[in-house]
Amino acid sequence: MRVAIVGAGAIGLWVAGKLAKTDAEVSLLARGVTLKSVDERGVLIKSKGSELSERVSVSDDAKSFGPQDLVIFAVKSHDLPAAANMSKNLINQKTIILPAMNGVPWWFLESTSHDLAKKALHSVDPNGDCKAILPVKQVLGGVIHASCFVDEPGSVQHVMGNGFIIGSAAGLNVNQIEAVEALLQAAEFDVTVSADIRYDIWYKLWGNMTMNPLSALTGATCDLILDDPEAKAFASSVMDEASRIGAAIGCSIEQSAEDRHEITRKLGAFKTSMLQDAESGKNLEIGALLEAPQEIARLAGIDTPSLDHLLGVMRVFNKSLTAHSSQ
Repeated sequence: MRVAIVGAGAIGLWVAGKLAKTDAEVSLLARGVTLKSVDERGVLIKSKGSELSERVSVSDDAKSFGPQDLVIFAVKSHDLPAAANMSKNLINQKTIILPAMNGVPWWFLESTSHDLAKKALHSVDPNGDCKAILPVKQVLGGVIHASCFVDEPGSVQHVMGNGFIIGSAAGLNVNQIEAVEALLQAAEFDVTVSADIRYDIWYKLWGNMTMNPLSALTGATCDLILDDPEAKAFASSVMDEASRIGAAIGCSIEQSAEDRHEITRKLGAFKTSMLQDAESGKNLEIGALLEAPQEIARLAGIDTPSLDHLLGVMRVFNKSLTAHSSQ
């Protein structure tokens, strides 16, 4: 199988390195110092005292790779439209497209049978690039449960988690899904094939949409946020609103916010990916985590005062963060 990973951040490097252990022909679309580093020494994965170094083909030009059997997008959601345009030469009518990203994807309402079916989500695909370049019938939805960070270009530190959930967004057949499942299993991921990938995406979002932004705003690990009763109560109010949104689009969550907090609290003092991005002065992923749920809520006629407040504060924080990083 010919596989290309688009994006050489923490998750992209981790996935590329693990897939390179298989019989797949693995390519990585990267830029700048990361491209140079991977070209010279390969991808390095560090995990609990062990190291894995694997060679992959690397380039900043998708034309050099040509059409692929599988393209995995491991970029931030706000970078996906540009990444899709850069990746056109990787994709033909037979290519399976697997977005491995946080938050609500561009196709989320395209594949639902509910009243909001076929509605475009401008918050994550403002100009329709993703819809045009990445056909939903070729999309294999993905959810990764893992924590990684880049310690230097081309090198990723794996902290915890190994879960990879996949499921057809709309039109893939069983053989295509099983082929990707077998590949991910060969790469030693803990793979689950979901009968309802939309639910799995929404369920992960349900926790991420509070802990990620609040950790970025406060600079605190999740244990400190959940140990403060008012901070936890605010997170719960956002999650309660997200539960109502989910119920309106066929993604009903049976757990309570308190149930999810107990799970998160057991993970201890860990830094979310958004806190890591904030510490690095990067543009934060608020579109897919906050703006898209708000957009769906508006379409469904659901009031979301707590979500609105969190989104407003995060927009201001993100503007300040990116302004300072550019100086």
